[in-house]
Order: sequence, then C-alpha cells, then structure tokens
Amino acid sequence: MKIVHHPDNATLVSFAAGSLDESFATVVAAHIASCPTCGSTLRDIEAVGGSLLESVSPAMLSPTALKQTLSRLGEIYGDSGQTAEPVQSAPEVPQPLARLLVGGLDTIAWKTVTPGVAKHSVPVSKAAKGSLTLLKIAPGKKIPDHGHNGMEITLVLKGSYRDALGRFGPGDIADLDEHVEHQPVVDSSEPCICIVATEAPTRFKSFFGRLLQPLAGI
Repeated sequence: MKIVHHPDNATLVSFAAGSLDESFATVVAAHIASCPTCGSTLRDIEAVGGSLLESVSPAMLSPTALKQTLSRLGEIYGDSGQTAEPVQSAPEVPQPLARLLVGGLDTIAWKTVTPGVAKHSVPVSKAAKGSLTLLKIAPGKKIPDHGHNGMEITLVLKGSYRDALGRFGPGDIADLDEHVEHQPVVDSSEPCICIVATEAPTRFKSFFGRLLQPLAGI
C-alpha cells in the first residue's frame, strides 16, 4: 500500500497537542497507524513540543483538567495501570478504528442513501463536536460537486476515488477546509469505503446534491 496523500502539518500539530476534536483525531490516528511517514513526522513534532515544555515554568493543574487527564490515561492504560489489550482488527481496518468497527467492514449495517451510495454513522462521545461517518460508494459512482462549511477529513479504507486533487487509495487522507470544492468519482473495480469526519454539513452546489445532503447526513 503506497500512501500519497497525508494530513496537513497543522493538523498533525493539533493532533500531537491533543486539541483535535474526537472525530478528526480518530481518522488521523487511523491514517498514522498505516503511514510511517506521518508517524515519523509526529514523533518529530512531539520532540519539539517536549523541548518547549522543558523551558516553561510548571503550573498547577486545575481539578477539572486533572480529572480529564486521568480519564484519558485510564482509557489508554486501564484501571490496573497496564496497557489495554488491543482489539483484533480486520486487514482493511487500522487498529485505532478496531473498537468502533468490530468485525470489520463486512459486518457493517449499511443504510442506502441513494442508488450506489450507502452510509453508516459511527458513534462518538457526547463531548465530540464533529461527526464520524462511513461511506460506501459503488464503482463509477460520482458524488455531486460540493464544498465544505468547515473542516472535513476523509480516510480511504478500501477501493479508490479520483477528483481534482488526485487519486486517493487505501491509507490516503483528504484534509479539506471550506475553500476546497471537488467532485469525487470512484475509479476502482470495487466499492470505495471511506471514513469521514466533518464539523458542519457539506455544501452541495446542485439542486440534486442539496436534496441528497439531509439523506447523506454529512
């Protein structure tokens, strides 16, 4: 698997700092798990961040911040303080998604949006501001031309699509903002399955696209 498209460096910095919303952090973590290049970049960012922290005077942690920090550590290490056993993931599902997609992509309960397009809403916590959605798009299917009302990050898990930005295959990530408009078309012989994090509804340009948007839920 050759990965060509990566998150923006600013996105990786936000991920390293823990400031990305849960939905977006989940998608970025899944990409990093399959991408040695971004894994190396992330380590460099963390090293720089660690050096900067060493030069900052220590400060007291508020009770709320302390509780949140301990909670996140508990999620990673468990109550016993030992690293939690990883969930076995299917080959096409990166480890960070394994707990959300137990059983792999073949067990997903897809909901048809329109002929050739299906979706599955992935649950996120109540604290998440964005949404997380799996999309399954048939070969040759074209998504209506659209833009975005905020940040959107898409990770290809299976199959591929092509748009004005290039070809996106397994492991590739499209890190988009409100300035990007595109019209993806699936160019693989199998359905293209992506996981998409969004912070606001998609902005479709055509009348048909605007009718589709409430059904697509992205």
